[in-house]
Amino acid sequence: MGKIIAVANQKGGVGKTTTAVNLAASLAATKRKILLIDLDPQGNATMASGIDKYEVPATCYELLIEEQSVEQVVQTETSGLYDLIAANADVTAAEIKLMEVYAREQRLKTALAPVKDYYEFIIIDCPPSLNMLTVNAMTAADSVLVPMQCEYYALEGLTALMDTISKLTTVVNSDLHIEGILRTMYDPRNRLANDVSEQLKRHFGDKVYRSVIPRNVRLAEAPSFGSPAMYYDKSSTGAKAYLALAGEVLRKNSPVKNTKIASSSSESEASAIEKSAE
Repeated sequence: MGKIIAVANQKGGVGKTTTAVNLAASLAATKRKILLIDLDPQGNATMASGIDKYEVPATCYELLIEEQSVEQVVQTETSGLYDLIAANADVTAAEIKLMEVYAREQRLKTALAPVKDYYEFIIIDCPPSLNMLTVNAMTAADSVLVPMQCEYYALEGLTALMDTISKLTTVVNSDLHIEGILRTMYDPRNRLANDVSEQLKRHFGDKVYRSVIPRNVRLAEAPSFGSPAMYYDKSSTGAKAYLALAGEVLRKNSPVKNTKIASSSSESEASAIEKSAE
């Protein structure tokens, strides 16, 4: 059975969309079937996947409101070699109309049920706020991946998100848990960044990914070319960091019980991703 991971943070500008797009591309490079769902009306993940959000024939709006199937709305020709359900400004209207719908928080979960076994990972790029779209993502997801900057205000945002997840587990999804916390836009020369990083590791332990995403010009440039970083510049530090993250995600979700075998197998796959990108 596939795993659904919501990439979420109520604080904007933390690398949420960059993480969703580049993690999806890195996992897809291992020849796994990956679906990326852009649930943000800004449509940034759609554009970063090489799909014009202004010309796309169907989006999450049709999936959530008009109840079209995943097969009817999915885009299969993306620059990241994963499948995509796009988003644009129409998705804002979906949020409003969902308020009038029965079992509105279950719409996305219901829509994804027929294809969950087809995809090994379904990655959801959530809006940077707690709204009905985000609640739908959290209801459908098995876990939440939290990208965050190592700064004081980001810690406050993380506290708010943890509180939100805790409340949602008691109301709509008792199985929801933290997949991992990803440090983004990291500058090791910054003392505050290092202090916050240490606080995260002390408090959350192995929930904090070992992979760290650095501040990187290539990561910032890649979306304007409609491409994940690994296909824009596979030698960049940003691309390599997301390849390492994909390796960690694979190891964490390996079905192999022998941890040494699982780690060795996943590391071999992760090291082969760079060759796949060439």
